Amino acid sequence: MKLTADAKGTFAIAPTPFHDDGRIDERSIDRLTDFYEEVGCDGVTVLGILGEAPKLDATEAEQVAVRYVKRAKKMQVIVGVSAPGFATMRSLAKASMDAGAAGVMIAPPPSLRTDDQIIGYFKQAAEAIGPDIPWVLQDYPLTLSVIFTPAVIRKIVMDNPNCVMLKHEDWPGLEKISTLRGFQKDGSLRPLSILCGNGGTFLDFEMERGADGAMTGYAFPELLIDVVNLSKAGKRDAAHDIFDAHLPLIRYEQQPGVGLTVRKYVLQKRGIIASSAQRKPGATMTAAARAEVDYLLSRVARFDKRANLGPQSSAAG
Repeated sequence: MKLTADAKGTFAIAPTPFHDDGRIDERSIDRLTDFYEEVGCDGVTVLGILGEAPKLDATEAEQVAVRYVKRAKKMQVIVGVSAPGFATMRSLAKASMDAGAAGVMIAPPPSLRTDDQIIGYFKQAAEAIGPDIPWVLQDYPLTLSVIFTPAVIRKIVMDNPNCVMLKHEDWPGLEKISTLRGFQKDGSLRPLSILCGNGGTFLDFEMERGADGAMTGYAFPELLIDVVNLSKAGKRDAAHDIFDAHLPLIRYEQQPGVGLTVRKYVLQKRGIIASSAQRKPGATMTAAARAEVDYLLSRVARFDKRANLGPQSSAAG
């Protein structure tokens, strides 16, 4: 089923698992996909910024995307297709949709500076992938250095009917959500799904501002699901209580340049991926950092038994 503006819930941002020698670990992709489905994710997004997409060649990127799409049974799969050129973007988008993906995600190149440049780029990108492919606009200025005002987002969405979702990762960005929902109330913006990233750092309040859910890669997607569902049910204190218990680990995982290392380490401890390795160039965790993460896990586990991982385990290779 193709992605629509009605999409909501929790879409996990999936890492790309590698063997220690840098080869793609397809069996870990399968386990990771199964895990996301088992815990109740509504979708999964692959080849995002933390999916190490720039370290894959075109053939590998298609291989990873198709593997996730084919393995997913109940979830919608969104494929990140951002690329320096539109030919590569179009090719990966087509291959992903042909395999059964729900849609694609496009991030802005860091070279964009003016509003006109931003609007023009996404108009060309939408034309490149074609009108039949629904796509997600990724707004992540902290990493990509491109600043979207709410008015620019509205212009992009209104100019491109196949833009059905905003991946909101601005920080601070709560007022942006409120402004966009205000545009919808006054009729100047059509329906748009808003899912939030940034490791879930502000998910508790983002939901209260009108977000439809989460699209991020915290190592406990169950927590994201809990916060989204409790918020929707109007159980504010319960949503904040469970969120607050995880917040120190969320914060640690959100460190620039470190987050993916921590996330993969925890996923390996959970027995979901066989190795925490990144493809080079990539960061590694020191013994001190591992000890800190283990300590944070023990503290989270006092309130959430799902974090009680015990000794490090390893998925069967």
